[in-house]
Amino acid sequence: MEFDGTRVLDLDALFGRSAPRVVEIGFGNGENLAALAAAHPERDYLGIEVHRAGVGRLMLAAQTGQLTNVRIACHDAVEVLEHQLPRDSLDELLILFPDPWHKKRHHKRRLIQPPFVELAASRLKTGGVFRLATDWEEYAQQMLEVLGASASFRNLSPSGDWMPRPEERAPTRFEKRGARLGHGVWDLAFARR
Repeated sequence: MEFDGTRVLDLDALFGRSAPRVVEIGFGNGENLAALAAAHPERDYLGIEVHRAGVGRLMLAAQTGQLTNVRIACHDAVEVLEHQLPRDSLDELLILFPDPWHKKRHHKRRLIQPPFVELAASRLKTGGVFRLATDWEEYAQQMLEVLGASASFRNLSPSGDWMPRPEERAPTRFEKRGARLGHGVWDLAFARR
């Protein structure tokens, strides 16, 4: 999918049907997105990634697996959400193991900030789910605070904090790396009000 900041996408035309829509931002090598698309052919998946090598890997996986329910945007995720995705069009939004920008002076570069959270909310349907995961505890706490402070979302965790790791999530390269380094994993799930 080529970025064209002048027009909002017609997702039904893009996928050739009307179906539940899931977007994964920063899909890395696409392991999780390809596994989800294969397991759920009734859903449509749009992956957004800026690294061309990962885009190529997902394209190969989609071709090999004959996944007709996958589309890819190789562009900045914020711009794609702002300019190309219609309001109230997504059933689920996934951000798994985003760059933690672990140095304090770089925290302003983190994706999960209040303006982005409100942009994400505007693209999710009412009841749509925003799923996140990180292996950086401090970033997990920030995600929980930012999403918890948003009037647009409610936490799906019964305890008001973390969710169990979803069984259907394929381990990503960054998740495996974190496990090798002894990092924990924090999953969050928030529904749009």
